[in-house]
Amino acid sequence: MMFYRLLSIVQRQRTNPRWQNWSSARSSASAAEAHSITLPTQTQVVICGGGVMGASVAYHLSKMGWKDVVLLEQGRLAAGSTRFCAGILSTARHLTIEQKMADYSNKLYHQLEQETGIQTGYIRTGSICLAQTQDRLISLKRINSRLNVIGIPSEIISPKKVAELHPLLNVHDLVGAMHVPEDAVVSSADVALALASAASQNGVQIYDRTTVLHVMVKKGQVTGVETDKGQIECQYFVNCAGQWAYELGLSNEEPVSIPLHACEHFYLLTRPLETPLPSNTPTIMDSDGRIYIRNWQGGILSGGFEKNPKPLFTEGKNQLEIQNLQEDWDHFEPLLSSLLRRMPELETLEIMKLVNCPETFTPDMRCIMGESPAVQGYFVLAGMNSAGLSFGGGAGKFLAEWMVHGYPSENVWELDLKRFGALQSSRTFLRHRVMEVMPLICDLKVPRWDFQTGRQLRTSPLYDRLDAQGARWMEKHGFERPKYFVPPDKDLLALEQSKTFYKPDWFDIVESEVKCCKEAVCVIDMSSFTKFEITSTGDQALEILQYLFSNDLDVPVGHIVHTGMLNEGGGYENDCSIARLNKRSFFMISPTDQQVHCWAWLKKHMPKDSNLVLEDVTWKYTALNLIGPRAVDVLSELSYAPMTPDHFPSLFCKEMSVGYANGIRVMSMTHTGEPGFMLYIPIEYALHVYNEVMSVGQKYGIRNAGYYALRSLRIEKFFAFWGQDLNTLTTPLECGRESRVKLDKGMDFIGRDALLQQRQNGVYKRFTMFILDDHDTDLDLWPWWGEPIYRNGQYVGKTTSSAYSYSLERHVCLGFVHNFSEDTGEEQVVTADFINRGEYEIDIAGHRFQAKAKLYPIASLFTHKRRKDDMEMSDLHGK
Repeated sequence: MMFYRLLSIVQRQRTNPRWQNWSSARSSASAAEAHSITLPTQTQVVICGGGVMGASVAYHLSKMGWKDVVLLEQGRLAAGSTRFCAGILSTARHLTIEQKMADYSNKLYHQLEQETGIQTGYIRTGSICLAQTQDRLISLKRINSRLNVIGIPSEIISPKKVAELHPLLNVHDLVGAMHVPEDAVVSSADVALALASAASQNGVQIYDRTTVLHVMVKKGQVTGVETDKGQIECQYFVNCAGQWAYELGLSNEEPVSIPLHACEHFYLLTRPLETPLPSNTPTIMDSDGRIYIRNWQGGILSGGFEKNPKPLFTEGKNQLEIQNLQEDWDHFEPLLSSLLRRMPELETLEIMKLVNCPETFTPDMRCIMGESPAVQGYFVLAGMNSAGLSFGGGAGKFLAEWMVHGYPSENVWELDLKRFGALQSSRTFLRHRVMEVMPLICDLKVPRWDFQTGRQLRTSPLYDRLDAQGARWMEKHGFERPKYFVPPDKDLLALEQSKTFYKPDWFDIVESEVKCCKEAVCVIDMSSFTKFEITSTGDQALEILQYLFSNDLDVPVGHIVHTGMLNEGGGYENDCSIARLNKRSFFMISPTDQQVHCWAWLKKHMPKDSNLVLEDVTWKYTALNLIGPRAVDVLSELSYAPMTPDHFPSLFCKEMSVGYANGIRVMSMTHTGEPGFMLYIPIEYALHVYNEVMSVGQKYGIRNAGYYALRSLRIEKFFAFWGQDLNTLTTPLECGRESRVKLDKGMDFIGRDALLQQRQNGVYKRFTMFILDDHDTDLDLWPWWGEPIYRNGQYVGKTTSSAYSYSLERHVCLGFVHNFSEDTGEEQVVTADFINRGEYEIDIAGHRFQAKAKLYPIASLFTHKRRKDDMEMSDLHGK
């Protein structure tokens, strides 16, 4: 019954010629029908939103066997922002996970018409990304290298070739371009209707003109939804409400923070050209001109991302269906000028309409998916940053996998809702940030750029003191962290504006900080680290943590353990250090961006009725990292206590006085492999301790240092960082950390069975260090991250992080090596012999550089004898 009702909606909307022209007329028959429908009182899943995202989730859930699903749409199906989508499917993305989502979407939409019988307007046109500058061309070459290794055909082409593929283009100002021949255009509304139709045929119930008022929650778990037509009990809720996702999240009894904000987005439609453009005319992405151009019914559809976007609905204005907003030709004029420069023959073409529609953007230009950290069973898929059609198929698949299996098939941390905290949900912050984000879609993505809005949100008590001493800042999870310190004789402004794929202007500054860490003593403010305390009245804390963590935490009081928090597959949900403060109390240090994710994971897996207390003490402690051989002298003088290895062994934690301040947690570790100490200082003592350290340290050559120096030090020592090198699909056995896992102690922990099986069967990827041989640091492009790795000419993996090693005077890249069968392409076991017998190259923007591969441990790389604890230091996180 529901399937035939849906088909009638689809046919009615598709046969109405005004649907193709994005008519806002309502169907009175559909409205009358909607009021006569009675909703089910109970289901497994309720999805809110009948656009591409909601339809994709419903489609994939039904394909995976979950039939008891209800999809609700407050207006008509596909009548929200999906209806206004430009219909461009582009796989040319910077993030690998986004490339994979877009590639899957392309393949799905290509076969959807055959599966459903509904025409989707799919045409494989290909796309051409233009470059007006050498830097833009380098960016495209980096993307091209990554597309090729995941099986997406693409190539760098000349301006002459561009003119051959699209004769109407003016190419005189181009230096090159990238051609992606399998990109496509499609009718986004019809794709959504086709997905919904297939889902309905598989058992999903779909109701339009039904508004979700709020989600019902009990004891942190979804129990149902309240709609304008009654309640539905459910176990899972999926928020695919697009620009209303933020409002809907806040309407719950227990609010869910979904940081996104709408901006006006403009594109124009023209009459057909005198000689209509062929339907397979390539789509043009002119990022330097800030515009895109595609064929539309023989004419042109062209829009872009202006430098001065117009946010809207900040106050939470509501609409059932998205209407065409007011035209604003003055605002669109720069984009129109750019279009006419690129295609001068359009000067005399008649423009039909300037479309103005809302698009949602997120604080970091990446979409939002995953389960809420606050409410179990509450999933989100929203905030597509004007790429909803490209990502819709793949994102829906990953979210459905997440719900059905408990995890997606790919690492999606970069898109996980839990990368944000509640602090990113301020309306003022979101309004200001999206005004910066929308133009950045077209701006050049050079390495290590920083957002300018929403800054100084979370700061250490030392911020002003460090800023006055030349600190240049980066932001992580809202925290300000020093990158490096500019000496008084350097030009501050020039350094801040220096953006390049080559050797950066801060090279010499970071070199001097690294040298000081190795020869004297440096202090780095690392207060942003996530810090939890776990305590109990009895032995429950130890018992529960033994199950949640892979290493043995039953150590003497004062000892520090480096350990992973693993999932059932043995992958890292977190990588952390835990100090045992006393028999019943533990101090846990995690990466900065783990604050929300780690908290949610622990709360989810801890017994609900235990007397265990989990407290987030991140804000209570300022963390200073004293790195270098003279750190021991500084602390000895300030504490009047012996700090030598004999009295203060490696990986040890002791509460002591520093200067006049007491209660300082001093730990003999630095997260870099260099000697030194971490000081966790009660926040009220932070300024005093810092001043004392700097004063006493003068005679030992002390100076401030930043995270760039930390990065160089940790990478040359082969330390992996969670979120960059390690993720939920990486196990300890794949990165040389067998010694950090209590496999042979007879204790159960999450992930143990998977690791035992992996130890028996062998690993299929292995963490490897690469030292570039024939790379000129001054003249050649630098590796940053994501560069393809080749072994004996065959692709075997990608770099996960890289840095210049001032000790080795070479670039060092870290990454995972796979063993793909040349015959079948299937993965095989990776042995140490396989790594050591290969000849390696790193592909940097299409140019391959020879590299030497090294496996952990790598003590032989350095001429000086490394201390035992250097080998055991945490690879924690410059995070």
